[in-house]
Order: sequence, then structure tokens, then C-alpha cells
Amino acid sequence: MSMNARDRLIVGLDLPTVAEAEKIVATLGEEVVFYKIGYQLVFAGGLEFARDLAAAGKRVFLDMKLLDIDNTVAKGVENIVKMGMSMLTLHAYPKAMKAAVEAARGSDLCLLGVTVLTSMDEQDVIDAGYEYDPHTLVLRRAEQARSAGMGGIVCSAEEAGAVRRIIGPDMALVTPGIRPAGAEKGDQKRVMTPGDAIRAGSSHLVVGRPIVKAPDPLAASRAILAEMAVALPG
Repeated sequence: MSMNARDRLIVGLDLPTVAEAEKIVATLGEEVVFYKIGYQLVFAGGLEFARDLAAAGKRVFLDMKLLDIDNTVAKGVENIVKMGMSMLTLHAYPKAMKAAVEAARGSDLCLLGVTVLTSMDEQDVIDAGYEYDPHTLVLRRAEQARSAGMGGIVCSAEEAGAVRRIIGPDMALVTPGIRPAGAEKGDQKRVMTPGDAIRAGSSHLVVGRPIVKAPDPLAASRAILAEMAVALPG
């Protein structure tokens, strides 16, 4: 696993238009090599933009959180592999994960199991009908993702240490909800600073609004990369 901070920072392009995303990518230049594209941008022409980013040499994390019957998941993953994406999320349900792993076999696509969304706290999990608290549910899904042969896990940095002990050193551990000290939490409920997240065991950090909404996105990304670099071992 690369120890370079630039390989570990994923900038979330949670923006309403491709034009705004293109502007951010141009502003960040060579400083950022990895981007996340989710629902908001996908439904505004973001899939073609994702292909273009990959063709230009950037790495792309397609955050689609797939969940459907096995065949539908598998066929979707097969086409996402052809797009040249680097990472793809699925909700960490065992059958869906197993279907996706088989469909992606032999490719470089890293499949990530989404455990519990970082916008959810204990009451939200109870309201969703689960008998587990968020921490217990995250650990259970981490075990299931490892057993299914997934490439990694998405979880809150608060659970990173415990999840790392379950999944071992080789699987990716991707943590959203990253906020520099003093930044607004927004709709996130389980957050952590970049340095603390790296020290907790995260391999990749997803940072959206603290960079893309910053007065100077390039300076914001450099500050976060510097904090990550200090926290990395060696």
C-alpha cells in the first residue's frame, strides 16, 4: 500500500455540474490525483466526466453504493470495470458483495463495502430497523466484506482502528467525514481530522466540502496533504 499522501487523498466532487467539477480539477492540477464522483454529479453528466478523468490519468472512485439482485449488481460492475474506474462502492450485503467480486475478478477495480453511513448515529441505525449499534454493525459488515473477498471498506474514521484489526493490513480502509480542525461538520455526525484518521488506520481519506468549497481549494488541499504526510509512518 502506497505511503504517499497524494495517493491517499480522494477529493469528493460533490458539485451540481460537470463545469464546476472541471474547474476544481483544473484548479487542483497535479496536486490531486484521486477524485470521488457520487450521485449528485453522476446525474448531471458525471459518468462521461468520470471516463474522461480516468482517460486523463486520474484515479476515480465511483461512489454508487450499489445494492440489487445478484445478476443486476454483477452486470453493473462488469460495465464499471470497462470504464476504467479505480474504486466502486456497494452496500456491504453479503450476496451483493459476492456477486460484485466475481464480476470484477481479474480487473484492477477495488470494490468497497459501505458499512454504516457517516451521517448516521445510533438513533438513525435503530430507526432503520437494525438491532446493532453503529459500531457493532460496522464490525459485522467488515467481517462479511473480508469473507466476500472485497478490496476494502468504507467506514467512519472513529471505527477505523477496530475495522483495521478485523480486515488486516492489506485491504483499503476509506473514510469519509474528514474535517480539518475547526471546520464545520455539515451533515456528518461521526467525523475526524485528517491526521487522526491516518493514525487510526485509514488508508484513504475522502474530503469534499473542506476543499471544493474553500476560498482557495489548492491551499486547502495542500494543508490537508501536509497533515496527512506528518501522520504517515516512516
